[in-house]
Amino acid sequence: MTQDKKQILTGDRPTGKLHLGHWVGSIKNRVALQKEYTCHFIIADLHTLTTKPFKAEILETRHHIHDMVLDWLASGIDPTLSTVYLQSAVPQVYELNLLFEMLVSLNRLTGLPSLKEMARNANLSDESVSFGLVGYPVLQSADILLSRAHLVPVGKDNESHIELTRDIARRFNQYYGEVFPLPEVLLSTIPSLIGTDGKGKMSKSAANAIFLSDDVKTVEKKIRGMYTDPQRIRADIPGTTEGNPLFIYHDEFNPHKGEVEEMKKRYREGKIKDVEVKERLNEEIQLFLTPFREKRREFEARKGYVEKVIYEGTLKMREAAEATLKEVRGAMGLVGSWNKISRVARNEIQA
Repeated sequence: MTQDKKQILTGDRPTGKLHLGHWVGSIKNRVALQKEYTCHFIIADLHTLTTKPFKAEILETRHHIHDMVLDWLASGIDPTLSTVYLQSAVPQVYELNLLFEMLVSLNRLTGLPSLKEMARNANLSDESVSFGLVGYPVLQSADILLSRAHLVPVGKDNESHIELTRDIARRFNQYYGEVFPLPEVLLSTIPSLIGTDGKGKMSKSAANAIFLSDDVKTVEKKIRGMYTDPQRIRADIPGTTEGNPLFIYHDEFNPHKGEVEEMKKRYREGKIKDVEVKERLNEEIQLFLTPFREKRREFEARKGYVEKVIYEGTLKMREAAEATLKEVRGAMGLVGSWNKISRVARNEIQA
């Protein structure tokens, strides 16, 4: 398969609207990557089943899909440059996942450090961990290799999953012939954005997130209530700027670096109030979010547009996926038996 640009696969599980942490950690990078690479953005709804298998949760995911893609588009993901597709609507991924399951041992999967973390995040005991959760990285490998991705942008915590994908591709090529590229990690050096409560990374479930679609008053309220230096009970007490969410956000979203450094200096000297720092942060984040809100409203007003983007991208991905599976089946010899049976049967019926 000849390709002018290298292929990239990345995406998200549809669990709700996106927030500033998503922008810092991945979306900003994706918007830039799509200009240089052929990007596939996967709506990974099958992956949600590993921890949310109930019908009510599946039905809720439908709404999340629309919201997430709307956020992608408003952020600058361009469907004329990239392929946005729904994972569960690409039947070839189920088949490739099954075939890949034969190429990896259970010990290899249970040895991945991310498995225990995923189970812990989902509040699952060892007895309630499903086969699907254990096999999550294999399904991820099927996603990556189905698109023949050369590069996969991930954080450090998911690097082991890409190494598993490389192992599976290497073993397949060894057994059946060269079909898959060995994808490389495009490691993100951007740390997770701390939540407004200062207790961990920004997360919808932790109720410490500023969403990209939050309105002006909501953002202002969240910033006004942000965690700062707990030891600084008065404005004339010197405060700590390192690890302080207020200044972490200023460093990321306030383009006036000289002003930020001056505020840090005054903060450390006890010469500026928290409320002043928060007011300036609010102004800059509102400016940052304004074009996003405007684009989101525009896309939202175009009835059926989000669905059209997903539909057309999924059809495009299905076509590429079938080309990959056709080569896979041929390399493995899976089509030979059925072709022979069909030929003999047709001859018998005609006779």
